[in-house]
Amino acid sequence: MEGAFQIIFNVLCYTSIMILVVLGLGVIASMMGIFNFAHGEFILLGGYTLYLFHIWGLPLWFGIVAAPFVVAIVGVVLERTIIRRFYAAPIVAMLGTYAIGVIIRETVRGLIDGLYLRVPEPLVGMFVVGDISVSKWRVAAILMTILVVTISYLLLNRTSFGLRVRASLENPELARASGISTSRIYAATFGFGAALAGLAGAIITPLMMFNADMGLRFLIQGFLAVMLGGIGTFEGSAVGGALIGAMASGLPYMVNPILADVLVFVVAIVLVKLKPSGLLSKWRA
Repeated sequence: MEGAFQIIFNVLCYTSIMILVVLGLGVIASMMGIFNFAHGEFILLGGYTLYLFHIWGLPLWFGIVAAPFVVAIVGVVLERTIIRRFYAAPIVAMLGTYAIGVIIRETVRGLIDGLYLRVPEPLVGMFVVGDISVSKWRVAAILMTILVVTISYLLLNRTSFGLRVRASLENPELARASGISTSRIYAATFGFGAALAGLAGAIITPLMMFNADMGLRFLIQGFLAVMLGGIGTFEGSAVGGALIGAMASGLPYMVNPILADVLVFVVAIVLVKLKPSGLLSKWRA
């Protein structure tokens, strides 16, 4: 019973973090019409920010808070200086973000000498209920994700900023004619997506060995999740992230980890084939 609960809890923790990753990737894809192939490196930068706080001897909780802001600033600077020039050519934009990701990844690799590093959990210890014990940090990770996802949903669906974002997404020309600065909305949206990735990176880093390639796995799975859930809806990204996260973290307990990765791809491809526009496409406006 305890073993089964631990598996379910670990799957839930990984799935929650994957939802953060996919929300950030999905909001950028929905707004700009491109997939940001540097998104994995935004996760890496979030983890690297936490690592710096650790080696500088600063409180790790400050690093958790700082990571999304640091990565958001990086995202906005990149969007304003490079990425915005290629919106008219989505393929070029995706190649550009891939190149940016390689530069970021190899820079971090050089800074940490290509090592695999351990960052301690900001919240140590276990919660014990009867015979069941769970990591306090994993509980905190799940609760933080729920809070951030809720705030993100309210921001995008219950505020004037969210209304401008949705207007710019649905009809950019009409939005500009209505006085909305779509250029600023694009920058803010890109920064918001980058911030979610940075937060995800900071949360996941204490749960795994920090290394320069840590973002690649999340990028591939995030791409599958966005395609599976459907581009253009908050709910689609959340559902896609939940499905891919649950499969990616749950299947290795049942089959060989390599086979589990293959099965994730196969299931995602089959579902996308059956529902090319995404599982929640029928609810789009």
